[in-house]
Amino acid sequence: MRALVLLACATLTVGTPAAATVSFAGGFYWVIGNRATSKCEIVTSNAVITGDIWFEDGPYRSLRDARLARSTIRICPEKDPSADG
Repeated sequence: MRALVLLACATLTVGTPAAATVSFAGGFYWVIGNRATSKCEIVTSNAVITGDIWFEDGPYRSLRDARLARSTIRICPEKDPSADG
């Protein structure tokens, strides 16, 4: 019985990498470059670099850290009009 429970836990943990990634990403922030909007945006999920997303940087533990990082990335506009505060 113990082996069956361990096997089930291992399957749920290893067998679903997408679910593991989502749960790991909770509470983190990334800075992404969006070619369609010509902006650097802060998002709460790890972006896949395809199409309009041309770079990503992170993860950062807080929104404040992500904003600071965005301000140091040379290719991001100096002032983002959609930024809060």
